[in-house]
Amino acid sequence: KIITTSGGGMLLSDEKDLIDRARFLATQARDDAPHYEHSEIGFNYRMSNILAAIGRGQLKVLNERIRRKRQIHEYYLSRLGQIPGICFQPELPETFSNRWLTAITVDPEITGVDREAIRTELEKHQIESRPLWKPMHLQPVYQSAPAYVNGVSEKLFRFGLCLPSGTALSNSDLDRICSIIEKKITF
Repeated sequence: KIITTSGGGMLLSDEKDLIDRARFLATQARDDAPHYEHSEIGFNYRMSNILAAIGRGQLKVLNERIRRKRQIHEYYLSRLGQIPGICFQPELPETFSNRWLTAITVDPEITGVDREAIRTELEKHQIESRPLWKPMHLQPVYQSAPAYVNGVSEKLFRFGLCLPSGTALSNSDLDRICSIIEKKITF
């Protein structure tokens, strides 16, 4: 998500068995036979040589993109992280997040406003933000599928907001976004 190959992606590993398995699944899980035969369900995830070349070129900017994504997250955290009722996903010990996307949860009982009010306020200023992803079991296409839930995904969807996180955002853009959010929240 931080770099692009237009479509598709890359998988890197130094374990031959894993690479062989991934290639098998990515080429429709076609069995080794002179005709098309499939004993497993596979996918058509092959990438063209042109897109692969774009991806290799993008690898050169990966570290810079991660650095900027982390700066954006830190900016939001420093401005909004002390507001009661606004929570950020922590970086767990022994981990390093690329901070592809900065998202918050908004507790309306504490902030006096829900995530949708913040989203629509940003939209009034031509700033795109989105609710966190709607859980799969709530999607109309899966309404009749069995679901094993505990309420966490529903809560995240209800309270979560994805903030603008593109690497082209300037600090003045981030300041504007944070100012709009701060003005919307009542204490």
